[in-house]
Amino acid sequence: MNHLESNEIETFTYDNTIVRNFGLATIIFGIIGMTVGLLVAFQLVFPALNFGIPYTSFGRIRPLHTNAVIFAFVGNAIFMGIYHSLQRLCKTRMFSNALSQIHFWGWQLIILSAALSLPLGYTTSKEYAELEWPIDIAITLIWVAFGVNLFGTIIKRRERHLYVAIWFYIATFVTVAVLHIVNSFEMPVSFLKSYSFYAGVQDALVQWWYGHNAVAFFLTTPFLGLMYYYLPKMSNRPVYSYRLSILHFWALIFIYIWAGPHHLLYSTLPDWAQSLGTVFSIMLIAPSWGGMINGLLTLRGAWDKVRQDDILKFMVVGITCYGMATLEGPLLSLRNVNAIAHFTDWIVAHVHVGALGWNGFLTFAMLYYIIPKIYRTELYSKKMMSVHFWLGTLGILFYAIPMYFSGFTQGLMWKEFGEEGVLKYPNFLETTIQIIPLHLMRAIGGTFYLAGVIVMTVNIVRTMLAGSLLREENASAPALAPNFVPTGESLGWHRVIERRPIQMLILSLLVILIGTAAELIPTFLINNTEAGIEAVKPYSPLELAGRDLYIREGCVGCHSQLVRPFRSETERYGDYSKMGEFAYDHPFLWGSKRTGPDLHRQGGKYPNSWHFHHMNEPSTMSPGSIMPAYPWLITNTLDQSDLKAKINALRSVGVPYEPGFEDLALNDANEQAKVISSSLKTEGVNVLPDKEIVAMIAYLQRLGTDIKKANAEASVK
Repeated sequence: MNHLESNEIETFTYDNTIVRNFGLATIIFGIIGMTVGLLVAFQLVFPALNFGIPYTSFGRIRPLHTNAVIFAFVGNAIFMGIYHSLQRLCKTRMFSNALSQIHFWGWQLIILSAALSLPLGYTTSKEYAELEWPIDIAITLIWVAFGVNLFGTIIKRRERHLYVAIWFYIATFVTVAVLHIVNSFEMPVSFLKSYSFYAGVQDALVQWWYGHNAVAFFLTTPFLGLMYYYLPKMSNRPVYSYRLSILHFWALIFIYIWAGPHHLLYSTLPDWAQSLGTVFSIMLIAPSWGGMINGLLTLRGAWDKVRQDDILKFMVVGITCYGMATLEGPLLSLRNVNAIAHFTDWIVAHVHVGALGWNGFLTFAMLYYIIPKIYRTELYSKKMMSVHFWLGTLGILFYAIPMYFSGFTQGLMWKEFGEEGVLKYPNFLETTIQIIPLHLMRAIGGTFYLAGVIVMTVNIVRTMLAGSLLREENASAPALAPNFVPTGESLGWHRVIERRPIQMLILSLLVILIGTAAELIPTFLINNTEAGIEAVKPYSPLELAGRDLYIREGCVGCHSQLVRPFRSETERYGDYSKMGEFAYDHPFLWGSKRTGPDLHRQGGKYPNSWHFHHMNEPSTMSPGSIMPAYPWLITNTLDQSDLKAKINALRSVGVPYEPGFEDLALNDANEQAKVISSSLKTEGVNVLPDKEIVAMIAYLQRLGTDIKKANAEASVK
């Protein structure tokens, strides 16, 4: 018996109901999220699958797919694993049954609110943070409920030592809280409309500090904790190295937080911040591979068991995908590689190797391990589990390999010059058409993967029906004696920390705040409006309304608004982007993927009628286009009821609208709309000035024109 325990044996029960509930939610939302993802994949091959209605258009359901997979499927899997493992690691029941239920039902309601609001067009447009401000508040409250339950359980534990998995759970809780709060500073306009508190380059840095570390601390650190618990349990072998787990943990959480700026290479973000992102991304290889090695070497001497046990096969492939993704991420942060890969399908392949392999396969392994145990029965069919493994593995290969080829093709075609010194493929659509067969292969891979999940679901359901849920699992353990160190025992510094969860929390917080402060604070001190471009003015009321429509329809999911300083891009799009041009952009719209061309220099490039026809039926202007049509913009009347509130909200976050302008804004918008409507009429298009398409045209025609005015004025002088 541990001499830090008393002689009194206490009996208690584990709560398996909450574990089962999160497990069922994982399966249900996994199928839903992947089905939506499969529809999105096929839409990039067959645009007719957008169905000509707003609620199923690519721009609106793509964020639905990402949110459903990340926060519904993976999120519920994380909570399933934590609630199951934490009770057993701490030898105690969860701190509060009520908090467990609040956490479960609150999380599902948040997911439901996302499923309703995103297809309706209520979005902030910020990657992995699209949900509007009331839902952000709900996420904060539910996360606090989870944290109280987590720490309440740890504090009342019957095991003095905090196992390595718990370290990762603690770091996940505190870092996700910081990320969510900082990135979600918004100025509400109405119940489901807000503007980001940050603008331009600051908003971009905060978003990708959040976006990269959402991957780090929501999709990585909790799964590393789960790996450290479940892999030894499944293989019946101890973790390979305790010392390596210490190095892995502290190095990972310290280095990861710095790496976000590598998403913004060649942007208007200051070079020092971009360089920091690259340097720390390269350093990240060491702790990431340290964790992978610690996991794989845990199975040393057990490879015969791996060959026979499909649960361990899921774990091995998942950990291997983690290693591949965490090597590729630093590779993509190198400037010469990023110059080719950024905005291409290469990034899509990279992300999905991690999501499908690391997160998906570890989740499946946990489900196959946990469900039979809490239902007190054997898995219904090991053959079906084997079929699932091979379908999933083939799905990953058929998904990722075509996307890698697609990304290489895009990056090289965009940059290729002919012998005459001009772009070989000046029409962006040529590159899009070239990769459509690869998109079809990707969709086939997704079909394999989803088929495997359906096979798993049948297997799990049949397992549940064959057994009965052990809701209250009896357990016993010695009561924990007061915290003391007996004479003669010498504890290392880390052993001391491992016995003090609050100190572990505080240290983890301090470690992640160092990089956060070092990158964010100096960037916040930059004044975008002092970037030397006096011609940059706030958007007119009609342009602002059009920008909000652009955000509502998810156009940023396919179009970037950032011309990088490459000859290939300035030849194709125009002058490269300057920091001062984004001074009044709340939120920034630089984008992260080019399925269509960059739009930052779109203004004045085509007549108004071109935009009208292009939005109504893209293929009439761009034969072969896979862009969805937006006919509802032509029939919908523009809602200007909150225009005054929008002007006031933007003024409060620094946009220099004159005092009292909100009272003139509606008249200003109407006058500009009439001008555009009249222009369209002269071009053979009859559309009333109060339609949404007019506002959208106003915004598109404004893009990039400020710098053109500045250049024109400079040439005159």
